[in-house]
Amino acid sequence: MNNGQPDPGLYEYNAYRNRPKIEWPDGKTVAVWVSPNLEYYELDPPENPIRKSWKTPAPDVTGYSHRDYANRVGHWRMAEVMEQYGFKGSVSLSVALCQHIPEVVEHANELGWEFFSHGIYNTRYSYGMSEEQERTIIEDSIKTVKNATGQDIKGWLAPALTHTPRTLDLIAEYGLTYTCDLYHDDQPMPVSVKSGKLISMPYSLEVNDHYGFFIYNMSPREYADTLIRQYERLAAEGENSGTVMCIPLHSYLIGQPHRIGPFAEVLRYIKEDGRAWITQSGDIADHYLANYSHLAGAKNDY
Repeated sequence: MNNGQPDPGLYEYNAYRNRPKIEWPDGKTVAVWVSPNLEYYELDPPENPIRKSWKTPAPDVTGYSHRDYANRVGHWRMAEVMEQYGFKGSVSLSVALCQHIPEVVEHANELGWEFFSHGIYNTRYSYGMSEEQERTIIEDSIKTVKNATGQDIKGWLAPALTHTPRTLDLIAEYGLTYTCDLYHDDQPMPVSVKSGKLISMPYSLEVNDHYGFFIYNMSPREYADTLIRQYERLAAEGENSGTVMCIPLHSYLIGQPHRIGPFAEVLRYIKEDGRAWITQSGDIADHYLANYSHLAGAKNDY
């Protein structure tokens, strides 16, 4: 007997092999987007009763300083390589970065990168939040990014991938059009929410550099090979119906001197292959909503 939360019915089952065809611009078979996580971690964050921010008691100097490498060094190295091969970032942003280290946000904005919210701090979790608290975070994200960059955010990735049962309904209510918090498919899918129009944007845990280096213990060369194999399969399957490949990055990892070279080779490979729509998450969402939001038997009145 299940006494937990009922299935929220966020999306309906739709077998991969029997779907109507999705077509990307210019006959491309796979939409490829790169998602740098530009984050801010607190050395001694407020305690969440459900989950600890750091492995060791505060101050966790090792954990904090490792991540601080991202904004001091890693971001700049990663961005240089991305620009070299024509990949514009879709930034999963800890919006507090706009105040703490505005130089990084300003640089990404000058490059034409897109921003969506990853919460305020990556050391503050949604677990146990009231609706009022969650609304405050969403409103703060919208306002802060607008003031810092001039952009209206379209998407959401929950801080440290933590949620409440109301998260997706709330972001749709505030006019956001995509969530990166569902990892269930290689194509966009409508999400059933109380109001607004929301789709799931294929993000990735499997080829996320955090999983590659921390969970799967890959070498830089193994991670690069994994990205190419991911790309090859999705590009081939996309001939039947367009697929999406996301490359989620953390520059304190991929921006290390010993890792950046193999990653640069991946970007060159994808660029030269010719089957990729090298794009940004907002453009994928706009294209899908304009042409395919009726697919997958969504409960929304699209």
